[in-house]
Amino acid sequence: MNDIFVYPLQNSKEYKDIINCINNNKGSLLINGLLAVQKPHIAYSMYRDLNRQTIFITNSDLEAKKVYDDLSFYMKDKVEYIGFQDILFYHLDAKDRSEEAKRLKVLLKLAKGENIILVTSIEAVMRKYIPKEILLENIYTYKIGDVINLEKLSETLVNLGYERVSKIEGFGQFSIRGGIVDIFSLEYNNPIRMELFDDEIDSIRTFDVFSQKSIEKINKFSITPSREFIYPENVEEAVDKIKKDTDKNTNEDVFLNIDNINSKTYFQGIENYIDYLYPEENKSIFTYLQENAIVFFNDISRTKERCENYLNEFKENYKLNLERGLAIKNQGKLLYTYNDLDFLSEGRKLVLNTLLPKPINDFNVKSIINFDSREVPTFNAKVDVLAEELNRLKYNGYKIVLATNTYDRAKKLHADLLDLDLESTISKDRGMEIKSSQIVIIPARITSGFEYKSIKFVVITDNEMIGVHKRTSTSKSKKQKKGKKIESFLDLNIGDYVVHENSGVGRYTGIEQITVNNIKKDYMKLVYQGGDNLYVPIDQMDKVQKYIGVEEDKVKLNKLGTNEWTRAKAKVKKEIEDMTKELIELYAKREKVKGYKFSKDTPWQGEFESLFPHQETDDQLRAIEETKKDMESDKVMDRLICGDVGYGKTEVAIRAIFKACMDQKQVAVLVPTTILAQQHYNTFKERFEGYPIRVEVLSRFKTPKQQKQIIEDAKKGLVDVLIGTHRIISKDINMPNLGLVVIDEEQRFGVKHKESLKKIKSTVDVLTLSATPIPRTLHMSLSGIRDMSVIEEPPQERHPVITYVTEAKESIIQDEIERELGRGGQVFFVYNRVERIEEMASMIQRLVPDAKVAIAHGRMTSKDLENIILGFLNKEFNVLVCTTIIETGMDISNANTMIVYDADKMGLAQLYQLRGRVGRSTRQGYAYLMYEKDKSLSEIAEKRLKAIREFTEFGSGFKIAMRDLEIRGAGNILGSQQHGHMAVIGYDLYVKMLNEAIKKVKGEVVSEDIDVEIDLSVNAYIPDNYITDELIKIEMYKKIASIESKEDMYEVQEELEDRYSNIPDSVYNLMDIAYIKSLCKGLYIEDIKEIAKELRFKFVKGYKGFEGIYSVLLKQYKDDVILYFGETPSFAIKLDNIKKEAALEYYKKLLEDIS
Repeated sequence: MNDIFVYPLQNSKEYKDIINCINNNKGSLLINGLLAVQKPHIAYSMYRDLNRQTIFITNSDLEAKKVYDDLSFYMKDKVEYIGFQDILFYHLDAKDRSEEAKRLKVLLKLAKGENIILVTSIEAVMRKYIPKEILLENIYTYKIGDVINLEKLSETLVNLGYERVSKIEGFGQFSIRGGIVDIFSLEYNNPIRMELFDDEIDSIRTFDVFSQKSIEKINKFSITPSREFIYPENVEEAVDKIKKDTDKNTNEDVFLNIDNINSKTYFQGIENYIDYLYPEENKSIFTYLQENAIVFFNDISRTKERCENYLNEFKENYKLNLERGLAIKNQGKLLYTYNDLDFLSEGRKLVLNTLLPKPINDFNVKSIINFDSREVPTFNAKVDVLAEELNRLKYNGYKIVLATNTYDRAKKLHADLLDLDLESTISKDRGMEIKSSQIVIIPARITSGFEYKSIKFVVITDNEMIGVHKRTSTSKSKKQKKGKKIESFLDLNIGDYVVHENSGVGRYTGIEQITVNNIKKDYMKLVYQGGDNLYVPIDQMDKVQKYIGVEEDKVKLNKLGTNEWTRAKAKVKKEIEDMTKELIELYAKREKVKGYKFSKDTPWQGEFESLFPHQETDDQLRAIEETKKDMESDKVMDRLICGDVGYGKTEVAIRAIFKACMDQKQVAVLVPTTILAQQHYNTFKERFEGYPIRVEVLSRFKTPKQQKQIIEDAKKGLVDVLIGTHRIISKDINMPNLGLVVIDEEQRFGVKHKESLKKIKSTVDVLTLSATPIPRTLHMSLSGIRDMSVIEEPPQERHPVITYVTEAKESIIQDEIERELGRGGQVFFVYNRVERIEEMASMIQRLVPDAKVAIAHGRMTSKDLENIILGFLNKEFNVLVCTTIIETGMDISNANTMIVYDADKMGLAQLYQLRGRVGRSTRQGYAYLMYEKDKSLSEIAEKRLKAIREFTEFGSGFKIAMRDLEIRGAGNILGSQQHGHMAVIGYDLYVKMLNEAIKKVKGEVVSEDIDVEIDLSVNAYIPDNYITDELIKIEMYKKIASIESKEDMYEVQEELEDRYSNIPDSVYNLMDIAYIKSLCKGLYIEDIKEIAKELRFKFVKGYKGFEGIYSVLLKQYKDDVILYFGETPSFAIKLDNIKKEAALEYYKKLLEDIS
C-alpha cells in the first residue's frame, strides 16, 4: 500500500541510488545533506523497500528518543529503542529494573531475528552485552501436556535470575503453591499461571497482578532470563582470575561480589565482570543483528568525538574507582572503542550521514550521495503568511502535506485555508495518492517539517504552522477494572493495629485454631489495653479493619468492657453528621443562587487548546469538560480538582481562565506562596502569549509603586488575570468584572483567609486545585455534596525516575553530584535533621568544590526560604540541601537528581512523593536512596530498608504508599478537625459513618446493620496445607466474609480454584455459612443456634414482618418446622429428619425460599 509520507521518494534519483548501492555495491555509503528529521524518514522508507533489519545509531540518548518518537509514528510497533546505562562501580543494594526489562525484551526480539528498526545511541553500542548464543540457550518453552519436575523448574528459574515469593507483584518473580506455578516472565505483559496434574501441565493461563485472577488460557509459553546477565555453567575459572586481580587495596564490596559470583547469586553490577565470565566471545550488540542488517549512523562526523568523550569519562571514573579499591584490573575494558566499530559491524552495509559534505576516512566509503534539502520556515500561527507560502509552492508544482496534531485541528486548518481561497483535501488515511500542486491535510505526529527539493515534496507540521508539537502518545488504553468492595482491605501483618467496630482499637496477633466439641474453627486474636484478648470468629471478620489514621506511635489501644469506645464513636458520629448537614445546606443554597452563565466555547478557545504542547490524559479532558459545563450553567460553580503534582491540573485552570476572559470577565488566581505565584505567572504568560490577555502578579518581588499601579489597573478592569497570595483578597483590591476565582492548594491557607474565601464563593465561580490525591472511597462519598474531578493518570511524557538504593558513602555522593552538574542540571539533597544540615552542606562543598550549595529548611523565615528557593529556580545554586519541605508542590524542572540521606528513616509514602520531584522535564531523573551502614540497624529500620528495596525493584508496597498519601489528602479536604476524628476511629469506619450520615441528612433510609451470629456444628476454616501464607489466608477470609449474594460466592469460589486449585470441604462450608449469613441479614434473622435437636432461627427483637415468612414455611416445610411467637419471634427446624452432610444445602434452600 502507498504511504503518502514516503511514496513520493520513489521519484527521487538520490533515493533510488541509495537502494541500488545497498543492493549491489560493497563498502559503505555516505549520504550528505539530510536534515535531522529526514533521517528517520529515509530510514523508514528504506526499511519498507528493502525489508531488512536496521540499527539506527545516534550520538546521544536524547537524540535517540527523538528518532524513536518519529519512527514510532511511521511504523508503530516495528521500532524498538535501547537506552544506555551508566557503568557504576559502587555497590547498589537495589535498582529499579524496568529499564533492564525493556532492554532485555529488545535483545530477545533481535536474537530471534525479528525484522525491526532498533534505535540506540553510540554509548549503548559501545557497551558489552551477554553473548547472543547464551541468551538463546536460556529460553525454555513449555506447552500443555509437558512433564515437569518442580524442583528442577525452581532451580532453572533461580539460575535465570528469578526470585521466589509467596505472591507475585512484579517482573522476575515466581511462586509455587502445591501444583500451581506462577511466573512473571519478561516476554508477557501479564504473569503466567500453570497448573499441574501430578507432574504434567494441565492448563496454562495469564493472570492479573493486582487481582491475581486469571485472564485467558494459552497453550504454551516461554520463560526467558529475567536479567540481562546470565551466569555461565562454570564460574570457577572466572573467580580465580578475579581473585588474582585483587590486592590489599581492594574494597570489601568486591570480595562480597566474588562470593556472589561463586554461588551464582545475582547482584546489581554483575555486568561489570562480563569479561571475566565470558572472556572469549564477541559481546557486541552487532552480533544480535541479522547478517544483512543495515547499520545507519545518524551523523558520523560527530560520532568519533562522542565515542572518545564517553571513553574518557569512563576511563577517569574507572581510575578513580581503581584507587578507591572498588574496581579491579581487567574492568578498564568494559567499552568498545570507535576503532572497533568497523570490525564489529562485520561487513554489514553501513550508511553514514553528515549534514555538510566532509571527507570520512575511517570507513571504507565506496559511494557518496548528496541531497539538497532545506528546513521549512516557521509561520507563528499566522495563516495568511502560511497561505502565501502554500501558493508559491503550488505554483512551483510541489506536493504538499500539512501534518496537524489532531483531526480537529485539521478541520480548522482546512476551513481557514478555504477562507483564503486555498483548496485542500483532508485525509485520515495515509494510504492516498498525492499529485503535484495538491495540498493534503492529515493528522500526523512528526516532530518537524522537511522538504526534498529535487522531487518537489514538502511536509509542513504544526510545529512550523503554530509552533506546537505534541509527542505521540504511545500508551495502550488502560482497562479500568471495577474494584470490588474487598479492595479496601490491606495486607494485615501480625502486630498491626486494627479497629473492631464494636470493641475499638486493638492489636492483631495472628490466627488461632480452636477446637470446641470436635468442631475446628479459626479465630482472629486481638489484644486490647491491659492485655485482654478478644477472639473474633472468622465469619465476623468484616467487623475488623486495619487501622489507618495517625502515625503508629500515637495510637492508643481501647480497653475491653468499658464504654469509652462507644462514647468516642458516638461523638465522632455526631460531628460527622453536623459537618455533613452544613455541607449539604451550603450545597443546596448554592444551587439556588443564580450565577453568571458563561457562553459556549469560542473558535479562539479551540485554537488556544490545540496549542497545548502535550497530549491530554483522559482524566484531564473529563475534568475540563466538567468545569466548562459548570461555567456554562447558571449556578455558581464550586468545583474541586484533585490530582498529584505534575498531573496537569494547571492546564484545566488555564482553559477555564481563558474561557472567562473570552467573556470579558476578570480572574483572580489565589496561591499559598510567592514562589507558586511566580511560577504560575510564568506559565500563564507563556500560554496566553499572542492573545489579548493581560496577566499580572502581586507579590513582594514587585516594588510598592508597581503594586499600586497593578491595583489601580485592576480596578479599571485593565488587568484580566491577577495572580497573588492572600493579599489579593484584601479589602483594597477590587476587580469590578470578577467572574472566576482559582484557588491553588486551598488546604494551605489559614482559617481567617478561608472565611474571606467563603464570602467570595457565594457569588462567583470558583475552581479549587488540590495536589493531594484522595481515596476513591471518599471521592464516591463526597460526590453528592461537593463537585469534584479527580485526575489519576500520570501524563505521558514523564520517564520513570531511575531509583537506586545504596549505602551512604562520600564517594557515591561525590560522583552523582558531579555527574548531574556535568549535565548542567541541579541536585536536591534531602536530609531531614535541621541540627546537622549545615554539616551536611559543608561536607558536600568539600566533596564537590565547584558546587554552589544552598540550604533550605522549615525553621527559616518564610522570606529567607523563598529567596533561597527562587535562587535555586534561577540556577544561582545547583545543589539544594534541604529537609522534606520540598515534597509539597514545587516544580523545578532542571533538578533531575535527588539524593535522600537516611532514607530508611522515612515512610514509603514520603519517599514516593519526594521521588516525584525529579524527572519533571524530558530529561531522565535519578533518585538515590541512601542509608548509613550501621552495625546495629534496628529491626524496624531493617524492615523498612527491605520494603524500600522491594518498592524500588518490583514496585511492591505501592498501594500502601498511596494509601498513606490519600489519607493525608482526605484530611486536607475535610479540614483538620475531621482529620482528628479519623485518627480516633480509623479511616475505614470513618468513611462508613460518613456515608450513613450523608444518607441520613438527605433523608434516605439508613438500614441498621444486623449482626448475625451463626453457630453450626460443621468444620469451617482454611487448612494450612491449602493456603500456607498467613497474609494471603487473611485476605481470602476477608473476601469470604464479605460475600453478600450468590454471585459473590461463585466469584470467590472461582478465584480460589484459580489460585489454589481444588477447594477442600471445610472451605466450601465456610463460603456456605457466609452466604447463609447474607440471606439472614435480608430476613432480619440475627441468630442461628442448635438447641436440643432443634436448629433455632431468631428474628430481631420487635420485628413485625415475620407473618408472611411463617405462611411460606407452613406451606412448604410444615412437617419440619416449629414456630415461636412473642416479642422476639423465632422458628426452629427438627434436626432428626436431616442428614448431616446435606444440612448446609438444606438451610440455604430454606432461606432462599422464604427470602
